[in-house]
Amino acid sequence: MTNRYEQRLRRCSDLMKAAGLDALLLTKPANMFYLTGDGRLCAYAMITREVKVALGVPETDVADVTRLAHFDRIAGFENEVGMIHSIAHSFEHFGIREGNVGLEYTFLTQSMMAMLTHPHAKPAGVTVKDCTHILSELRMVKEAEEIERIRAAAKVAEAGMSAAVKAVRPGITESQVAAEAEYAMRQAGSEGFWRTYVSSGPRTNIAHGLPTTRRLQPGDLVMIDLHPVVDGYSADMCRTVCVGKPTPEQQAAFDLYLKAQQATISRVKAGVGMAELEQTLHGILRDAGHSDHIFGPPIHGVGIEFEEAPLPAGHAFFHGEKAPPPLQANVVLAVGNCGLYTGPWGVRVEDTVVVGSEGAKVLTDYPRRLEQHHINQMPTNLGLIAGGG
Repeated sequence: MTNRYEQRLRRCSDLMKAAGLDALLLTKPANMFYLTGDGRLCAYAMITREVKVALGVPETDVADVTRLAHFDRIAGFENEVGMIHSIAHSFEHFGIREGNVGLEYTFLTQSMMAMLTHPHAKPAGVTVKDCTHILSELRMVKEAEEIERIRAAAKVAEAGMSAAVKAVRPGITESQVAAEAEYAMRQAGSEGFWRTYVSSGPRTNIAHGLPTTRRLQPGDLVMIDLHPVVDGYSADMCRTVCVGKPTPEQQAAFDLYLKAQQATISRVKAGVGMAELEQTLHGILRDAGHSDHIFGPPIHGVGIEFEEAPLPAGHAFFHGEKAPPPLQANVVLAVGNCGLYTGPWGVRVEDTVVVGSEGAKVLTDYPRRLEQHHINQMPTNLGLIAGGG
């Protein structure tokens, strides 16, 4: 374990030197987890370009972090004021009185930025710079063990999707569908998940629909998007199903989107650019007359977070990232991030794939079918299934 983090830290040091940074001061859990083995809120990691690590965590968590993390120094604090002084002590411990320290601009709120740059935390001679791009570059290409964890998360996503789709019937709420998915994912080995999206009927026409208490109705489309976390790593999968038999228009739109998504996956390989993949998916939809029914980037990276670098150039700019380089082998992507939004309803299919030298390996294999046979076998006790009413 230690060797893994030492290797990551050495690569981080090389990037820091190239960027003219003397240290990083990290508070984003995903970045701390990647470089030290532990990432939690209300904590920080200071990384020097001499490959030294200081961790600051709540006093209550010191024993737990000591067991889990790779570090050279650890300190506990009792409150925010204690955290500020702990940061100052870490600067002093490493002898950093001047130079440049990297902060995660795209993660920090203004109040958090003010805390990390407080005169009682940061030496006056230290200047702050953005280090977002360094962490994105570090984490973009996955190690073999990381891919295995994402593969495990993909299997958990399949278990959650199976439970969610089986729950889809008239009368049940979007929130209940989400609950079935989340319970199944926990039972299948997920320690958590990023927010679950479940939308139905006209709500499938929004980009990312958080579940509500809206009850499913016959003929509704239901969009289900799951992001379980297994051993610290995520997968991302979306399916759209119909409550009953889809209309010809719904089926045609679904078939078109699936064609575009699968064509895009077929072009995923090392050396291809994100812009080319984005154009493939959007181009098929535009050629079919749906130029006005497309929103947002259809592809993004997957790893510790369910959405991370690489991102298409426009989306990257919005997230404070640099435009991505051509894909390398062992980058992991979600293809199908945004759907086809027709007005009355939308359709979407999304899968997690690993970039290879000759093509892509799809990790999420749950069936891609709009019509579900079990939904057509309507039970007579719908009130019990839907929780009454």
